[in-house]
Amino acid sequence: MRNVLVGVVALTACTLGSVVFATSDKALLYGGAGQGRVIFDGRLHASKGLVCKDCHSMIFDTKKKALMTMDDHFKSVACFTCHDGTKVFNDCEKCHRKF
Repeated sequence: MRNVLVGVVALTACTLGSVVFATSDKALLYGGAGQGRVIFDGRLHASKGLVCKDCHSMIFDTKKKALMTMDDHFKSVACFTCHDGTKVFNDCEKCHRKF
């Protein structure tokens, strides 16, 4: 009986592990100052083949929200490591939205 219970728990953990630990299914909303709020959609990034570790922890700290300035837009740091207009779009209105 104990082996059956251990098997059920292991199977459940394997099945739900990606759901419980994955954050790519979230859309996050950030300040964005006068340009409008910034929406980060993990689902969109995942649909392009990215996984969390592609940005965390090489570009962003996993536990802390990134604070970005206008200067960061021009230094190719944070989001702009990829969103430089060459690798990926850099159209402000695709991320900044005024609600």
